[in-house]
Amino acid sequence: MLFNIFKKSNKKKLDEFLDENKDKILTLELNKPVDCLCDFTYNFIWQSNFNPETKIKENISFKTLVEHLKNGGIVYIKGNVGKRFCSSMGVDLKYFGGSGGRIKVGTVIVDGDVDTRFGISMLSGTVYINEKNKIKEPMGNVIEVESDIKGYRKFISITEFVEYRYRDEKLLKPNKFDKNKGVLEINDKIKRDTIGARLNEDKTIIVNGDVDLSTGILMKKGKVIVNGNAGKNTGAVLNGGTVIINGNTNDFTGFEMKKGIIVVDGNAGKYLGAKKKGGIIYARDGKEIPPTKKYELNKEDIEFLKSLGYTGKFYKFV
Repeated sequence: MLFNIFKKSNKKKLDEFLDENKDKILTLELNKPVDCLCDFTYNFIWQSNFNPETKIKENISFKTLVEHLKNGGIVYIKGNVGKRFCSSMGVDLKYFGGSGGRIKVGTVIVDGDVDTRFGISMLSGTVYINEKNKIKEPMGNVIEVESDIKGYRKFISITEFVEYRYRDEKLLKPNKFDKNKGVLEINDKIKRDTIGARLNEDKTIIVNGDVDLSTGILMKKGKVIVNGNAGKNTGAVLNGGTVIINGNTNDFTGFEMKKGIIVVDGNAGKYLGAKKKGGIIYARDGKEIPPTKKYELNKEDIEFLKSLGYTGKFYKFV
């Protein structure tokens, strides 16, 4: 045990890391926080007037940052960053002609504070944030793992972690991962959006605590279980798999849902199933909106819910 006191850390200093990768680095110095940095959606460009060619500073535009990451580069940001930082990072977005799946991307390093919704729907890549700085909640689809750079916290996509990076990354307590069962248990009480975004494998993510927006968005396989309440757009654009909320959800549960199952052991809010195209929503209460209709359970529904441990009054929304 005493020998551990003298064990040399294998963490690198930032200067060492930057020197080893000097040909890959793009440095951005900020005087004030800027929203949507390294945002692969460019502030959801399909519903905004955002211009990706807008210059942030000198010859660096929002598009410059995203393309640099797509090419495996390192973006080093000095200063505070704004909201929706690294949104959908690593997604080959269909809007831009992509597959909608994961692409490998580079690394972002931040010496500054990070505002809300960092990493919403993030699918790949690595983000290091100076441990002296603050990160506002809610965060996105990100989880902290053991860092390999001294003085910096390391974050990766929750989806990417459960699908394959669990082999190489060490999860920090109190969060746990069972490799044999493929089950991630999140116990850190950090409020997050978009947990399990675009999950495409038969893995399970359990959150012990409340979550915020768009839990399970664009999932195709697997299961997300929340032992707490959820925010708006739970199961939005769900395309398979199962989302279970052991509490209430806010409005627009199952928005544009295509396939899969949502179970809400409570009130599923208003505008339930808005623009829904398929799949099933089970809830104890909720106010549906056309085309979604409310039905009493049949025998098969009762047996299915019983297999999950639920009894008592539920309704089916299809």
